[in-house]
Amino acid sequence: MNETNLQPETILIVDDIPANVSFLLEFLSHAGFKVLVAKEGKAALKKAEYAHPDLILLDVMMPGFSGFEVCKALKSNENTKDIPIIFMTALSDTVDKVKGFSLGAVDYITKPIQHEEVLARVTTHLKLRKLQQQLEEELQVRKEYAVKLEKRNTELNAFARTVAHDLKNPLTGVMGLSERLLEMCSSDTLPTDNARTYLQLIAQSGQKMVDIINALLLLARASEQDKVKTQPLSMSRIITQVIEKRLFYMIRDFQGKIHLPETWPIALGYAPWVEEIWANYLSNGLKYGGQPPHLALGADTQNDGMIRFWVRDNGPGLSIEAQAKLFTPFMRLHKHRADGHGLGLSIVQQVVEKLRGQVGVESSEGLGSVFYFTLPAPTN
Repeated sequence: MNETNLQPETILIVDDIPANVSFLLEFLSHAGFKVLVAKEGKAALKKAEYAHPDLILLDVMMPGFSGFEVCKALKSNENTKDIPIIFMTALSDTVDKVKGFSLGAVDYITKPIQHEEVLARVTTHLKLRKLQQQLEEELQVRKEYAVKLEKRNTELNAFARTVAHDLKNPLTGVMGLSERLLEMCSSDTLPTDNARTYLQLIAQSGQKMVDIINALLLLARASEQDKVKTQPLSMSRIITQVIEKRLFYMIRDFQGKIHLPETWPIALGYAPWVEEIWANYLSNGLKYGGQPPHLALGADTQNDGMIRFWVRDNGPGLSIEAQAKLFTPFMRLHKHRADGHGLGLSIVQQVVEKLRGQVGVESSEGLGSVFYFTLPAPTN
């Protein structure tokens, strides 16, 4: 027995001869094992199913259901197939031993049984089984890691293409407008109104690039941090920051209207992340809402201790198929309507889950959409 275990390892003895059972029960119990007994094959199958012993000592010659039949049944059962089986037999015929091994037994003990031999074989196979289980667990961990790594690599490939495309557009605008300004300066024809317009466009393009870079940094931090310290949020202040600082030009250009509630419930979160959530939801609402877009914001306190924050738009709505793809990393659903950096909803999902909340959408084609996220309410 492994002395480091808090619980003794369990051995099931299957034998129809009372003297053999008594001998093994006393010896193995004294050695520190937990011992179960079955006197015939069908009872052994039932005990192995519910008790799931660490090892089975199985007599070959039993009336009715033989040891070979019991072994075959155990190995065909998903719940018992991995339990090591050691046959006990007085037979010395090699054919019978080969048959046992072919059915899945790990070893043989020849009667009359010797203490030292039983203990040595039982201990060896329990150790081997434990090593096998550890190896299987390690392989499972590695398999899960490989799946996550493959998923991450796929996301990174999409990420590289998305960022290259989305940084290229505003950067091209900045370069083109800057060259135009230089040409106007060199020809001494620099109308003040034109210069102001160009500079505003350059500022907008620069802000787009800053937003993309901030989103990337936020995504990196969200991926790296397992936990973040949450605090009560001033949702009104966060949304004002988003509307007045980050989305000012966008709201103006799309002629958007945003309707806010008079008060907000208090929720727990991390303000920089929550600001990014609102920025993504609102920018998507402006891009893909009605023409012009009208967005209504609100919040509802749920019975499960969470607060549900939402944005309702007046857009065309989304099909069930489109809704299923929304939070896929770097997915765009409206490629021809407005430029987006393809990171938004993926980031929203990651940061909300880090804050112990959930994201979602409710939508019907022709009736607009409601994008929501939940955050924990403070506990009293």
